Amino acid sequence: MNVPINTPDDIEKLKIAGRCAAQVLEMIAEHVRPGVSTGEIDKLCQDYLEQELGCTSATIGYHGYQHATCISLNHVVCHGIPDFSKLLKKGDIFNIDVTVIKDGYYGDTSRMFLIGENIKGERLSQITQECLYKSLAIVKEGARLSDIGKAIQAHAEANGYSVVRDFCGHGIGKNFHEEPQVLHYDGYDQHNDLILKEGMCLTIEPMINAGKYQTKVLKDGWTAVTRDKSLSAQWEHTLVVTRGGCIVTTARHDEDLSFLDG
Repeated sequence: MNVPINTPDDIEKLKIAGRCAAQVLEMIAEHVRPGVSTGEIDKLCQDYLEQELGCTSATIGYHGYQHATCISLNHVVCHGIPDFSKLLKKGDIFNIDVTVIKDGYYGDTSRMFLIGENIKGERLSQITQECLYKSLAIVKEGARLSDIGKAIQAHAEANGYSVVRDFCGHGIGKNFHEEPQVLHYDGYDQHNDLILKEGMCLTIEPMINAGKYQTKVLKDGWTAVTRDKSLSAQWEHTLVVTRGGCIVTTARHDEDLSFLDG
């Protein structure tokens, strides 16, 4: 498995790209309200990342995809396509996923939003974010890649939820997708596990379902949904492995990541 090791100069540039991606999600929060379309949200994100941050969208043109974000509502697991006819309404829970390129380096992140009150959706979102944080807390040089999925699966299942198997995190850096694949469940064996090293850059992006873990992709070739139509949630960060912990390049100002030792 050929996993790139980033230099200190690379890491500084990854931090800049990651901060830009985080800024997109920080910016869009005030625009999230009932009656706004997912197409409008995507356009606002694209204009901001291009015009204000001087970035390029990594997803526009990626295998023919034509949007700057993926917006996944309710039972959509991931890769939801923005649509000007799809209006947000009270009770919706949804994920906005954005990846930017800044000076040749990538930052990839996503977060959940809730419109009004949805107690079941709020709990699912919270537990999914906790799954991400629990996995971040164990990342450091010498930890195993499998430790990430084990931590996520244990917390999700302890709370009555399931972990999506069909999609995973990945290495990232000067390319959108690099080695390794980052499973969010205990799916490695001794032949495909990996010991983490300082300078590796990964995304961790658990997708947690309120019902069963099975998914299907719709005829558009992108939108993945839960087979049982149960709610799904996802949170994602890009991180760089350090000797004693990790640096979350896509950290937002609304988060408390003081539990990390980067």
